[in-house]
Amino acid sequence: NIQTQPPFPRYSMSWTSVAASAAVLLASCSQTDAFVTPAAFSGRMSSRAAARATPLAVYMDAALILQNKGGGHGEIGFHMAKQLKDKGLDVVLMQDSAAKMDKNPFNSYGDLGVEVVTADLSNKDEVQSKIAGKSFTHVFDNFAKDVGTCTLGEIAKNTWGVKSYVYVSSGGMYEASNPQPMKEDGATKATGQRSVEEHLEGLGLPWTSFRPQYIYGPKTNKRDYLDWFIDRIVRGRACPLPGDGKQLASVTNCEDVASMMTSVVGNEAAAAKQVFNCGTDDLISYEELCNMVAKVAGKEAKTVTYDPSNFDLPKGSFPFRNTEFAVTPDKAKQVLGWSPKNKLSSDLPWYYQQYVDAGLDKKDIKFEADDKILG
Repeated sequence: NIQTQPPFPRYSMSWTSVAASAAVLLASCSQTDAFVTPAAFSGRMSSRAAARATPLAVYMDAALILQNKGGGHGEIGFHMAKQLKDKGLDVVLMQDSAAKMDKNPFNSYGDLGVEVVTADLSNKDEVQSKIAGKSFTHVFDNFAKDVGTCTLGEIAKNTWGVKSYVYVSSGGMYEASNPQPMKEDGATKATGQRSVEEHLEGLGLPWTSFRPQYIYGPKTNKRDYLDWFIDRIVRGRACPLPGDGKQLASVTNCEDVASMMTSVVGNEAAAAKQVFNCGTDDLISYEELCNMVAKVAGKEAKTVTYDPSNFDLPKGSFPFRNTEFAVTPDKAKQVLGWSPKNKLSSDLPWYYQQYVDAGLDKKDIKFEADDKILG
């Protein structure tokens, strides 16, 4: 006899697979008394039962994504949800209610085919109420900026017993004095994101932290990094570059950023308690980027270099650091078997077309900081 006790964990299989699994279990029951409980389905059965049932797995891993309201990390959750679903996980995407849901990428969530819920992600009680009665094997936290906004660490450890808690941190925590490109063991500043990494370690979770840098993508809501160059080139203006303009940057397609993070699935043991730099291995200099944009736009590239110490410029006058500030993803390539699939040189044509289609080439822009530099 097969006895079951509700509630079952979240799972999903084709009818063919269910029938095959049932056959395996029935065959085992004919040899000895067997009780198939929810724990058995989730891999917590006895060693004897496990040996009989391992040919086919009924339990389906489930992932919870906590997605912030936008900005540089705003597109990551969309791609993670798509990739995790393609990997066969049951996905719940919990979106911070502060997001503008009529904007990219949030207005495309309906295309994902996953469960989407909204909540004030800084409110621990509200977050937990929205997922009451559910259990997850993987958490992807793309929200917490400090320990106070890390709302699910304890429940992930003590109630769900997750296989992996992935935290989307930031490459901005590295000290600029580190050798370039920077490795994961480089010196860091005391930031909110760094405190979250330490908090997850203190909880004893199987945590993994990813530190992205500059991100672009097809559904981005933060276009600053590349648009800064396009804004000037399409208007026939020079691009003022700090230093000699040859500093390298890691400018990465969001699909690759997400794929590095979702590569933890199936690599949980290797990824546990590890930090990974999250960026492309195809680094580009500011000068090269200017020339690349000009070629795509069919315009002439004009650059002027300057010493930033000679000017009192407002924040945001240039989209990158004045000094070289890039990371190497070599550790992720070696440990997780990850590699990027996209290159900025190949992506710029469609990115530029999005810029034109949005009418940004006709937008009235003031270049006050540029004018101060150029005289």
